[in-house]
Amino acid sequence: MTIDFLGIGAQKSGTSWLYENLKRHPGLFIPEIKEVHFWDWKHHLGLDWYRAQFAGAPPGARCGEITPAYGMLAPATIAEVRAAFPDIRLVFIMRNPVERAWSAATMAMRHADMRLEEASLRWFLDHVNSQGSRRRGDYRTCLANWRAAYPQERILTLLFDELTAEPRAVLRRVAEHIGLDAAWFDQVPDEVLRRKVLEGGGEAMPPRLREHLVRLYAPQIEALEDYLGVPLTAWKEANRLPPPSLARRIGALLGG
Repeated sequence: MTIDFLGIGAQKSGTSWLYENLKRHPGLFIPEIKEVHFWDWKHHLGLDWYRAQFAGAPPGARCGEITPAYGMLAPATIAEVRAAFPDIRLVFIMRNPVERAWSAATMAMRHADMRLEEASLRWFLDHVNSQGSRRRGDYRTCLANWRAAYPQERILTLLFDELTAEPRAVLRRVAEHIGLDAAWFDQVPDEVLRRKVLEGGGEAMPPRLREHLVRLYAPQIEALEDYLGVPLTAWKEANRLPPPSLARRIGALLGG
């Protein structure tokens, strides 16, 4: 049993939407549990266990799975993926890292059974400054590690913005990339494709946290632009900070 594709992230960037829509395709077998987590959490179970997760695939079906944490795998583990599945196709979706970090933080807040008014700014700062959150938003490093093992043409990179604007076009691109009949998605109604999956609570980001995240990720966005050769203008515009208030500017001039 071989695996044809992996969705490797990023967390809170539309991977659940991708999973729900891809599993509709009759030419694809994807496990009932979206995130298998073999390569990070269950590696000790061995490749035979991993292959068994796809044993139910009908003859001729493409097989794959989506676990966003795979984007952060260490180079040594990625080399093991390559050794086991040298011809695999990869899909990586990137979201404005400021918005991604906030979405992940509010998800963690809800998992902790807290309401927004119960979570302090310090709590949110600790979350977005954590190593895990920072690594999930460091798309350049994630891509560089995977590109060191796989040819660039095997890694389809998408923007969350594309997914929300043109979901059918995104699914067609993914289908073509992993060897599925892309035209099958033409029959899926627009309202189905635009249905949100695991939508957040819509909490407004505190201004001080936004300012912190914008300054934190601005250099990484610039570096990612250069690395991909793709303008990330929409991210930069969304992250543009308002000018400081008159009171703040006077305070700064006075050393306050």
